[in-house]
Amino acid sequence: MRGNVFPELIAGRQDKLPSGRWLVEGGTTRRGQASCNLRDRVLEVPLEDSPTARVVRAHELMHARVSPYFEELPDYLREFDTRALTVADEFRVNYLLGRIGFDTTLLRDGTEKPGMKIIAEMGEWGEAVHFLVAVIGTGAELDYFAGVRAARKEWVSALKALRKEILVLIDPIETSLISDTALSDAGLPRGYEAAVLPVARLVTRATQSRAPRDKIESRLFERSIKPGARRAPSGRFAELKWLMDIPTTQVREGKSVRRGRPSQVGTTLRYPNRWLTDDYRRVFAQKRAGGGGIVVIDQSGSMDIDSEDLRRLIFGAPGALVIGYSHKPGDLGATPNAWILAQNGRVAIDPPAGNIGNGVDGPVLRYALKVRRGSEPLIWVCDGQVTDSNDHPDPALSGEVAALVRTHGIRLVRSLSEVRDTLARGRRTQVDLGNFGRIGAILRKS
Repeated sequence: MRGNVFPELIAGRQDKLPSGRWLVEGGTTRRGQASCNLRDRVLEVPLEDSPTARVVRAHELMHARVSPYFEELPDYLREFDTRALTVADEFRVNYLLGRIGFDTTLLRDGTEKPGMKIIAEMGEWGEAVHFLVAVIGTGAELDYFAGVRAARKEWVSALKALRKEILVLIDPIETSLISDTALSDAGLPRGYEAAVLPVARLVTRATQSRAPRDKIESRLFERSIKPGARRAPSGRFAELKWLMDIPTTQVREGKSVRRGRPSQVGTTLRYPNRWLTDDYRRVFAQKRAGGGGIVVIDQSGSMDIDSEDLRRLIFGAPGALVIGYSHKPGDLGATPNAWILAQNGRVAIDPPAGNIGNGVDGPVLRYALKVRRGSEPLIWVCDGQVTDSNDHPDPALSGEVAALVRTHGIRLVRSLSEVRDTLARGRRTQVDLGNFGRIGAILRKS
């Protein structure tokens, strides 16, 4: 016996979902073979008359009743992993079904254990977290954890702790609020704002942490998901996010990045008068650095960069390429973490401040190396402390950056006051590696 489904009869939405006819297509009870497309109003559901099919239909109709409709994701949601938003809403729908009496233990199809085992074997921690959130409150949880245990038993404790924290977040919320679609002052459905966003924020934090490799790291992860706790290490750098359209001004003095100097050899006859006046007959022009070079500045909290000192530096060396950087711990790209402070004689009128953390030391140095011309000086103003995207020190990342410094002759300076002298002295610069933390320690050993 096949059932009839009429999503047009759903009432109670108070947001801006457009009304209209729905297209209902036949699906199955298998995971991923039923769906609700709010934009095009297409509902794909199993139409047979069985207990499982009935719960799957209810699940998709609940999406039609409470899930948000966005023509475009609002900017203020860009702090979240988009997959985290999706699975958090999936969890909310399952949770609501359970509260109103549906047997959500029927929402399993037998693929959970082997599927999770494959995910764990591949080391896909983020996917493991997302899968967990999608199965909480269904009959698939035991199968899910059996799959984890079969391949990565060191993950089990951390994932169970995450499940517990998610339920702690949502259990106290009234059903009427969880399902509320009236828009808040921020323009979001109130139920989405109250129930989905806190879960998505926690899931985002979990996926941005490194997968636990032992009991110690598992306990560290479990502490990190508690309210107000510091994030766990990620073990990787963040991606560069450039701050664009910084207001700049032209500084004429010293703006030339390259100046010619008299030479006995060359391709440009610049000083013919020297044939008579110069004993060495240096009549050709040879390019040299003059106010040029590249300066990369760590603007994290530990550096305590003075804004006036920074302005004096960039206005005094406008011919150099000066790059500042600092990453907001845990940010997914909503907040810029690198910016051009001076280039080609133009300097930032109001230099940006830092974002507390380091987070992109490796990527910003690689960028500087990419745009470096020949052997021009590349100076890194830093304290030698390298951190991951969650602002934790990491031996592997420190070693990676130390190798860049050693291989490419990057010159380390501890303060802005040393930059101009280092540019002027070139390769004669002497460095006390003891002033440069972990990077200095690695370089001393090498």
